[in-house]
Amino acid sequence: MASSAAATKAATESNAVDRLVSSTREGMDRVNALILERLRSHVELVPEVARYLIEAGGKRLRPMLTIAASELFGRPDGDEVVFAASVEFMHNATLLHDDVVDESTMRRGRAAARMVWGNQASVLVGDFLLGQAFMMMVETGSIEALKVISRAATVIAEGEVLQLSKTRDLAATRADYDDVIRAKTATLFEAATEVGAMAGGADAAGRRALRDYGRELGYAFQLVDDVLDYRGESGTLGKNAAGDPRSRAASPGEREAIVSALGKTDAAASDLARYWRCSSGTTRSGARSMRPASTRAAPARRSRACRRPR
Repeated sequence: MASSAAATKAATESNAVDRLVSSTREGMDRVNALILERLRSHVELVPEVARYLIEAGGKRLRPMLTIAASELFGRPDGDEVVFAASVEFMHNATLLHDDVVDESTMRRGRAAARMVWGNQASVLVGDFLLGQAFMMMVETGSIEALKVISRAATVIAEGEVLQLSKTRDLAATRADYDDVIRAKTATLFEAATEVGAMAGGADAAGRRALRDYGRELGYAFQLVDDVLDYRGESGTLGKNAAGDPRSRAASPGEREAIVSALGKTDAAASDLARYWRCSSGTTRSGARSMRPASTRAAPARRSRACRRPR
């Protein structure tokens, strides 16, 4: 029994995420306190919607990386807490906006904010969080850090539009998929680690190293997230799975990346492609109907061939 407990303890200590959580706990306590403080507004609906999402959980991975990056260089100046809170506000703003664009019904294991308060409130509260993120950055007086975060916000928005334009486009390539995940996910990881390094007193080489690390980690994070989307169920994931044909692409490029990560065979890849294509109603040319949703015909019941492969 004792040996089993020791093995469990050793396994826990060897988990990189657990070590990250442990090493950043003190800094994250300050970040979480600042997040709650900056959610205040005289408009009652603003903190109500924002708290609904933020207090629902989430990994807080991006702000933890900011704190860890600052401590890596041994000279954190206090700005890392503000930077980390700003990064988390940006992340949650994108989630509110994403759920509207993707017509998602679930987020973090419960109804998405848009299902409770509507699309308008979700978009506007997301805008509030973005505004607060930039206000906090300005208050630190670090123009360089503000540039990093501002650039990230711009690239993320571009990534959202790119994904929208490539959704169900069978002509989309692996490079298109890479561009989307770089812009939508890797960019904020990159910004989180870079501003953390700046708060820790890193020189130019240190900033570049942490920026590169964040970008590559973001790539890996999104690729794994997409794999889980295609293999999982909404109830387990806590969000809409990619089986929802409204929200995901079915291009050869994405199929190549996902199937590669799944380690599946070419035959299984074809099965996945057939499922995505027939469940989304995409044409062979990749054309996507841009008519208002209210004017489109209701999708037919899925045939056996359109059921998600395992």
